[in-house]
Amino acid sequence: MARNDEHFLNKWVSYYGKEFGEENLYVFLDGTDQQVPAKAGKSNVTKVPKIGGQVVKAEKGRLLFLSERATELLERGYDMVVGCDADEFLVVDPQVGKSLAQYLSDMQFSCCKSALGIDVGQHLEQEKVIDWEKPFLEQRHYAYVCSRYTKPIIVNKPCRWGAGFHRVKGHNFSIDPNLYLFHFGSFDMKMIESRYNDKDRMGAGWGKHIGRRAKTIFMVSKAKAKVSETYIKLARLLQTCLRPIYALNKPSMAGWKLIIEIPKRFSNVL
Repeated sequence: MARNDEHFLNKWVSYYGKEFGEENLYVFLDGTDQQVPAKAGKSNVTKVPKIGGQVVKAEKGRLLFLSERATELLERGYDMVVGCDADEFLVVDPQVGKSLAQYLSDMQFSCCKSALGIDVGQHLEQEKVIDWEKPFLEQRHYAYVCSRYTKPIIVNKPCRWGAGFHRVKGHNFSIDPNLYLFHFGSFDMKMIESRYNDKDRMGAGWGKHIGRRAKTIFMVSKAKAKVSETYIKLARLLQTCLRPIYALNKPSMAGWKLIIEIPKRFSNVL
């Protein structure tokens, strides 16, 4: 589900359309005032009445709606459903040698599965404003390994996602060793600044959330990035073993702010 996000939606349809077939994509526009993305292709786009309220209330309503839609798709015969935001892209490690669809089809799991969360940032001293027509990871090389984006977005049974897809209620998570969830909501300072001018987002209380995304850019720009992929493996292990007491079905990095250089093999994936 998306609102005022055509740039990302066009990219979302292009990427997932190649992986799964556009006819198997389901996009819900939050508000009847929204325009169908220019590059929607054969994807199933539905306008729904805008889910009102401040960010917390609206997010709960949005994910309840999407959980119900996912259940309908599973009942119609789909083997599994991937649920994510327009700025999130599920990627299988290129060195596995399989397409995303092939890899998911070979997986065995109960209810839900997570990918490792990679929050891509802009290095202000090294990287220019994003060119939406070029591959994202050719232009962005650094990221914050963030447990917030290690989400159980792959489901094969009816379930209820929590706000932002961050957890599945009543179920634990398992992080796949070869799947990554690249989040691009923090990958361009100019885009973030424009969102501060989006009256819809600010009126719904998204200011703090958007500000947190700017922090990713500052961390990526200042920190010395880890190059060894050993750190990525360690992050996956920590997130598997560590859980905050207040949410045992969410991963944790125990406060470690890990900034990495994204492995070059991903540069042409997105």
